[in-house]
Amino acid sequence: MALDGIVTRAIVRELQSIVGGRINKIHQPSQSDIVIQLRGAGSGRRLLLSANPTYPRVQFTEESFPNPQEAPMFCMLLRKYCEGGTIESVSQAGLERIIHIEVRQRDEMGDVSLKRLVIELMGRHSNIILLDPATQVQLDGIHHVTPAISSYRVVMPGFTYTEPPAQDKIHPLDSSKEQFLAAFKNAVEEGNAAHSGWLVAAYSGFSPLIAEEIYWRAFGISKPGADGVEQTVDADKLWNAFSELTAEAREHQYEPMIGDNAKGKSVFSAVRLSLIQENRKEFDSISACMEEYFGEKALRDTVKQKTSDLLRFLQNERNKNVKKISNLEKDLAEAEDAEQYRIRGELLLSSLHSIKKGDPSVELVNYYDENQAVETIPLDPLLTPSENAQRYFKKYNKFKNSLAVIDEQMNKTRSEIRYLDELLQQLSYATMNDVDEIREELIQQGYLRDRSKKGKKKKKQDKPTLHVYTSSEGIEIYVGKNNLQNEYVTNRLGSPNDTWLHTKDIPGSHVLIRSQTFGDATLNEAAQLAAYFSQAKSSSSVPVDCTLIRYVRKPNGAKPGFVIYDHQRTLFITPDEQLIKNLPSTVKK
Repeated sequence: MALDGIVTRAIVRELQSIVGGRINKIHQPSQSDIVIQLRGAGSGRRLLLSANPTYPRVQFTEESFPNPQEAPMFCMLLRKYCEGGTIESVSQAGLERIIHIEVRQRDEMGDVSLKRLVIELMGRHSNIILLDPATQVQLDGIHHVTPAISSYRVVMPGFTYTEPPAQDKIHPLDSSKEQFLAAFKNAVEEGNAAHSGWLVAAYSGFSPLIAEEIYWRAFGISKPGADGVEQTVDADKLWNAFSELTAEAREHQYEPMIGDNAKGKSVFSAVRLSLIQENRKEFDSISACMEEYFGEKALRDTVKQKTSDLLRFLQNERNKNVKKISNLEKDLAEAEDAEQYRIRGELLLSSLHSIKKGDPSVELVNYYDENQAVETIPLDPLLTPSENAQRYFKKYNKFKNSLAVIDEQMNKTRSEIRYLDELLQQLSYATMNDVDEIREELIQQGYLRDRSKKGKKKKKQDKPTLHVYTSSEGIEIYVGKNNLQNEYVTNRLGSPNDTWLHTKDIPGSHVLIRSQTFGDATLNEAAQLAAYFSQAKSSSSVPVDCTLIRYVRKPNGAKPGFVIYDHQRTLFITPDEQLIKNLPSTVKK
């Protein structure tokens, strides 16, 4: 569910806490997102401004975002004009999904300058624009809109800022009963009064969800039938529900919540929703609500964009190896018939006197068969009988020798498929940092070329990103989310008597309980992490092996992340996503 004007109003209300605060640092972790570190008012908090076309939002965030080594141009511009500046005001344009943040800063000459950040939260048209409020000239936008794209408004440096097209709708928080009834009458005349859609068409800032909620409060359902709705009394009920909801927004009586509607679709809102049927969850702030609703979705979407080439490459490699297995199985079936070629050669040698050159085939009694059956043996008419016999012996020797090679190739190819499955699984829950480490691993293993600039050799990271969870007993649990992390956690971080966990015969993370003494709660939580960060995440009764690090070893020449182990015991775990989310976690670099 996209943000509407009422959610935007709740955000702006919450952001009043940062007015007077200073912008300490700014970075741009992705092409659509800006993260602002604040101090003073809102001290120590991080503010996320996202113009993501699917998940646009403005919120306080507790998430950690990677800081690119080279800042994009828009980020550098924001640092120049906003870093060290004071937030003067945060406001909303009407009840639209547009937020203005005024920033006052002293320039290089010591003169005070005022800049405005305009955040437009409008789906695929979302944007973040920096402009001079005195002249309305744009300094730049996070997404450029050229004259070729839009003739109405251009988002590029040097152009005057033009607001998104006005929709000429009624402001719902200022609407009188007369205006409401007039709009309702138009809906009746157009035959739309039985459906809440007319509210979205008539009022600014209303999403279909809010319109449905008004109908739900009035009639107990979101789509009442036409009979009765068009009567005056029903219009009054609708006005009362409309007035109640708009009063909550006007007076900032927010109750942020997430839940499932009647269709089972997950929705969120800044105001109370009566229509939520299942999985209702309430929050203290709209930022916490959006963090819960958007956070994982937005991360997965950003990672998906960054990993699309990797996913395509790994899937193609896997398909090639699956096809190779199929061909090897055919070769194996043919090679296992090698004995018949030896028998044919023997039969031909013993009957050379009865065969003539030019014969296409010959029928001979197979004296190796207990039933002494007659066998038809194909011949090459261009070869002598003796040469035909030698041809069969050569085939026999070739296939006999190839059996060992085919077996070796099949083992190697199956190992390759297992390795690629591990990588595909790791990408499914990777963070931005994890993706970089997976790409680095593929370069080290020779799958990808190092496209970094010549002469700029990358310094090999001695220590990868480490994901650390804290159990309910206060014990650290390390989770490797790619092979570089798995190798470090298992082979370098763990002590001989630390406990190691991994899903049994299923691609997944290496999990380490870095303590020799712990209770059942810690063991269960570590097993939950191993099951959750595995290919069996959505399964039940997932087998998880646990043993001591002393019994885990990497075979010589094995792929990264591959180990063998013994002295294990197996736990059966059904992954609990909420338990995982509730575990305190941090990322160490």
